[in-house]
Amino acid sequence: MHIQGSGRLKTPSGKYIRVGFADKNEHPYVSIGRYMADKGYLPLAQTSMQGIKAYMKQNPGRLAEVLGQNPSYVFFRELTGSSEAGPVGALGTPLLGEYAGAIDRHYITLGAPLFVATAHPTTKKALNRLIMAQDTGSAIKGAVRVDYFWGYGDEAGEVAGKMKTTGYVWQLLPNGMKPSYQP
Repeated sequence: MHIQGSGRLKTPSGKYIRVGFADKNEHPYVSIGRYMADKGYLPLAQTSMQGIKAYMKQNPGRLAEVLGQNPSYVFFRELTGSSEAGPVGALGTPLLGEYAGAIDRHYITLGAPLFVATAHPTTKKALNRLIMAQDTGSAIKGAVRVDYFWGYGDEAGEVAGKMKTTGYVWQLLPNGMKPSYQP
């Protein structure tokens, strides 16, 4: 959840609690997947969420070592409303699965409509869709970087964990308006 910034927690009683980003400790983000690849624990191509989880199940003695490589820490706050509502993005509104994306605010305006053209990570079929820039993330860097929000739940998590697909993104602006970022 430190990567996503918000989500749902299941309590021992089976109740779900929604939590959202509250703050972070300002230490730089370090990719544990990159660390694992550099140490030879996993090939870089297998450092998806699923690959890392599978490795940790087989090598629980390395969990503290690997997780300790990322000094960045996110703090959460409990969110009000239905536990079935989606996670809340940087705009303060629930994210709608497959229609929201996280962006780097240095390059793309938060709240802007975006058109993305990429491939579905599991079916490999074309994925061309209008989405909204509703969230940000400290690991999202660059003018043409969007983290596509697949939704929540096991199925969405499986697809999201495999998403390393390249593609194209266009920020849609009113006619005559110039983008905030000028290369």
